[in-house]
Amino acid sequence: MEWRGRRGSSNIEDRRGQPARGGVAVGGVGMIAVLLIGYFLGIDVTPLLEGGGQPATASREMTDQDRAAAEFVSVTLADTEEVWADVFRDQLGRSYQPATLVLFSGATQSPCGGASGATGPFYCPLDRKAYLDTDFFVTLDRRLGAKGDFAAAYVVAHEIAHHVQNELGILEQANQVRARVSEAESNAISVRIELQADCLSGIWARQASETFGSIERGDLEEAVNAARQIGDDTLQRAAGQRPMPHTFTHGTSEQRSRWFVTGYNSGRLDACDTFGTDRL
Repeated sequence: MEWRGRRGSSNIEDRRGQPARGGVAVGGVGMIAVLLIGYFLGIDVTPLLEGGGQPATASREMTDQDRAAAEFVSVTLADTEEVWADVFRDQLGRSYQPATLVLFSGATQSPCGGASGATGPFYCPLDRKAYLDTDFFVTLDRRLGAKGDFAAAYVVAHEIAHHVQNELGILEQANQVRARVSEAESNAISVRIELQADCLSGIWARQASETFGSIERGDLEEAVNAARQIGDDTLQRAAGQRPMPHTFTHGTSEQRSRWFVTGYNSGRLDACDTFGTDRL
């Protein structure tokens, strides 16, 4: 992916280098074990970090790698803004209101709850912000087997896709239903939300390729591989568990990669209707 020297977004809120907001610091092997639980099972392990250790008050000095990660995210975010503005105008006849992306290191707060490196990237519809600890890119590469800058761009595009769902009113409706049903039914709805976000990410990848010409040979394969590596079945196996479909919240590796490709091949919002199909 060719991103260096390109326009970045102004909708970045960089909280890195600031004192951590709440939580505690857990050292050594204990921290690694807790973080892996969060990454592999897709759960917020912030409660496991509370009640012990030393207060997480130290600020972090920014490195060249940190600055490069911020520039990369800013360029990717700018691309999503231009792409979705075009898609909303051309396919819906309306305007797109972009999200803010919060960069943090270690831990921070959001209206949707505490955010930490253990939660992974997420979108909060209450403040219309996506939250990302750029250290997740390292985990994506070294621990989850999703290498390449376009794999990282897919992660950003996926979280912004949740904002697109919020703009369309889909996220609010789905979450209202989730609040009224059983845990298994709620999980099943969550899978449809996440697969739709993967499909929307595919639309972004297609439009970015056509609009900016920034996608290079092998980039698409990196994104498809990333979608496979973070499927619920693959993550549960990596955590030493037998896959349990009733606990899935994001979809299988096959589903995630297929819906991404569906969005890429079609470029159409109506092709991403994961709520209106019996075949996920």
